[in-house]
Amino acid sequence: MTEKKNLHCSFCGNHKDAVTKLIVGDEVAICSDCVSLCQQLIDEDKTEKPTSKTVIKSLDPIAIVRNLDKHVVGQSSAKMVLSVAIANHYKRIFNPPPKDLEISKSNVLLMGPTGSGKTLLAKTVAKFLNVPFIVTDATNLTEAGYVGEDVESMLSVLLAKANGDVELAQRGIIFIDEIDKIARKSESTSITRDVSGEGVQQALLKLVEGTTCRVPQNGKRKHPQETLIDIDTTNILFIAGGAFGGLEEIIKRRNKGGSIGFGSELSDGALGHFHQVNPDDLIRYGMIPEFIGRFSTTIHVDQLTKHEMIKILTSVKNNLLDQYKYLFSIDGIELNFTEDAIEEIVMNAIRLKTGARGLQSEIEKCLIPHMYNIGKYKKKEILKINIDKELIIHPKSFI
Repeated sequence: MTEKKNLHCSFCGNHKDAVTKLIVGDEVAICSDCVSLCQQLIDEDKTEKPTSKTVIKSLDPIAIVRNLDKHVVGQSSAKMVLSVAIANHYKRIFNPPPKDLEISKSNVLLMGPTGSGKTLLAKTVAKFLNVPFIVTDATNLTEAGYVGEDVESMLSVLLAKANGDVELAQRGIIFIDEIDKIARKSESTSITRDVSGEGVQQALLKLVEGTTCRVPQNGKRKHPQETLIDIDTTNILFIAGGAFGGLEEIIKRRNKGGSIGFGSELSDGALGHFHQVNPDDLIRYGMIPEFIGRFSTTIHVDQLTKHEMIKILTSVKNNLLDQYKYLFSIDGIELNFTEDAIEEIVMNAIRLKTGARGLQSEIEKCLIPHMYNIGKYKKKEILKINIDKELIIHPKSFI
């Protein structure tokens, strides 16, 4: 009876002739397919999923910077300031001060040109620390009661990111992108409501400082029948990022008549200007004083240099060239770029003035003809593609 029973897998019921191997015990048997499935389930369980009991890997700023260096090129000064701010924030959470001492929260304002890595810096830190992280666009936010997303909606999204774990959500990071777009339209008080500008800044004040909000768990807008959950924002870190186009002119006007460094004049580009910004400049730009006061850590991200753009394209972790090489390898085709082709891609992206974001569009532009004809390439046994400078300037297929 046992011999007959053990001719079949005890888990899936497959006969030994239908599987690669059947491992037989005294009373049970298991096939190789079920063994593989069990191994897969074990591997999935080993993947660490953040919970409220998850221990953060390291609060050493040097360890945080070391991890950032794997993903973000350059920005050494920004990395150092951000790592210290992040470390101090979570030290404050996990080591409550004595009753007679209060340590205020220090939210972060990231300033710099578009495509210079502001969002990537915040996202990489959150992933390293294994805390929930969301990105929201400030231009989509409005005051409560107006058409659009009210400021509390981002807490619902953060809670969903934390799989409904309130305690974990309350230790998360919210990145508010395009924060410069909610600057008030002028320094004078307007009769009309600025519901997507100064009004949003006002609405964000209590949220970023620390308050308790009642939010729906499903990430949707509130309605009377919705079950609401209390979220305390005191320990949520808010990082606001913006390009602040035009701010350099305000700084130049303030410095007009003087000189910087060894008697040099201010350059025309954004590089260097943000390092001289002060709260008054941001207020003149259209940010209200109360809002600036709640983002006490200001970090300046520099325009990427040509050398840094080449590193982003070729050597940083998950770089674009490796991604496209993998896509072509799926079809058995080897993809290579010459040095002058890489340099041409970078120079085109620099001319676009969109930072690292321009790199992908430039690569796509030259690879589209090849990706479109990839089936024909395989039939004609074209198994190697070398992209040179000429193919960047004049994209075309080999067919």
